[in-house]
Amino acid sequence: KKDSDLFMHMIFTARYYNSRKYVYYIIIHDILINFQIIFVGCLGRKLGPRILGRRSESTVPEVIYQTLGEPLGKHELQGRYDIPQSLEDFMTETKRGGYDAKTFAVKLREMVTLMEQRTRMAKIQEYLYRHVASSSIPKQLHCLSLSLANEHTNNAAARLQLPSAELVPALVDNSYFHFVLASDNVLAASVVAKSLVRNCLRPQKVVLHIITDRKTYYPMQAWFSLHSLSPAIIEVKALHHFDWFTKGKVPVLEAMEKDQKVRSQFRGGSSAIVENTTEKPKVIAAKLQALSPKYNSVMNHIRIHLPELFPSLNKVVFLDDDIVIQTDLSPLWDIDMNGKVNGAVETCNGEDKFVMSKKLKSYLNFSHPLISKNFNPNECAWAYGMNIFDLEAWRKTNISNTYHYWVEQNIKSDLSLWQLGTLPPGLIAFHGHVHVIDPFWHMLGLGYQENTSFADAESAGVVHFNGRAKPWLEIAFPQLRKLWTKYVDFSDKFIKSCHIRAS
Repeated sequence: KKDSDLFMHMIFTARYYNSRKYVYYIIIHDILINFQIIFVGCLGRKLGPRILGRRSESTVPEVIYQTLGEPLGKHELQGRYDIPQSLEDFMTETKRGGYDAKTFAVKLREMVTLMEQRTRMAKIQEYLYRHVASSSIPKQLHCLSLSLANEHTNNAAARLQLPSAELVPALVDNSYFHFVLASDNVLAASVVAKSLVRNCLRPQKVVLHIITDRKTYYPMQAWFSLHSLSPAIIEVKALHHFDWFTKGKVPVLEAMEKDQKVRSQFRGGSSAIVENTTEKPKVIAAKLQALSPKYNSVMNHIRIHLPELFPSLNKVVFLDDDIVIQTDLSPLWDIDMNGKVNGAVETCNGEDKFVMSKKLKSYLNFSHPLISKNFNPNECAWAYGMNIFDLEAWRKTNISNTYHYWVEQNIKSDLSLWQLGTLPPGLIAFHGHVHVIDPFWHMLGLGYQENTSFADAESAGVVHFNGRAKPWLEIAFPQLRKLWTKYVDFSDKFIKSCHIRAS
């Protein structure tokens, strides 16, 4: 209970900083900067005799420029109570007189610096709280897994074979539309599955292969046993059910163990990252994101083994668990991939430059010679989340080995080739094997771009909540979360008992 209370307190605190102090600091900071420019510009002409103790002249005293340009010591402002705390305080002190030009500039510099430090700290605290919120498992989702695991134990109806015996042949039948979803989040998986089937024009031709881990298998099986999506065919399988998926046979598992050890010491952990006083807040946010457990999850790496997981299938569509499907996806099977392996949406062209401006240099460290001599920094990147994979074409390539090679190189270089996730090695491994598809099929950024147009999102084929603000978290953007919650039945007994609510 203490953990959950602390979690909720962090969420509240983050929002408090967002809505109050953070805004105040920005407003005050902007006012002060404008005031500084205007005030200093006319200081020598209008206020010289009264404030500067000198005759009126047309130029600003050189001492002001010199003083404002002098750097403040790292601890110079600590424990100081004589620094004006607001524009009003500064104006009051100024009107009292007695300031020469140097004193005026010193006070102005100290006040602006103090405001900048507070603004920076507020931003860092926001990023830290968001990191904690996005990396933690909400108690409602934990409750849902426990409830379903208990149901699996006590209710035979929650232990159905998925799919039933007569439908098993469809699992390897290439006349069906095969989708793959890897997830350890039951609620997220349920939304992806429901949105997929509900929007499909021929649901009887849909086969959804759900892959999960050992601890989530029973809750996942219980959910889909009790919540049928017939006539679609649902398979639930844990990684340990695949005979070949053992440590000795899967290079990525060994790499993940090494990667986890490196990340545990990455830049001294979150405390050391936050305490760095020289980094910009956005840089600190990126480093915190690199520590997120999801970037070391086998669920994120599983897609690189699709040819081995499904040796009988020719083509699959791989789905992330933070997407919502809003249209029939069967036309994806009609796309001519021109011999390419990966059908994906590019992320360097689009109206939203914040989301659609990603090139290889956005993900790879081109200051490292291994990267700079092999790749073009201005080459367009593409996205994971909703991808068409031609497994027949894939089996003729060296993509999987290339992926493992570069993951190993990154670990050997202390994560200096890239910091985040499975997309960077994916960009390398699939280099030259990507067929660009229409952006209608995959709209990105709903987990970090709060200003995403709701109308644009609503009209997209698939929306992707990539980013920290996942729709099942308190930090989700309310106006965008509605696209996700429409596929959650809040009257369901498991959902209600775990207090999972629409808002």
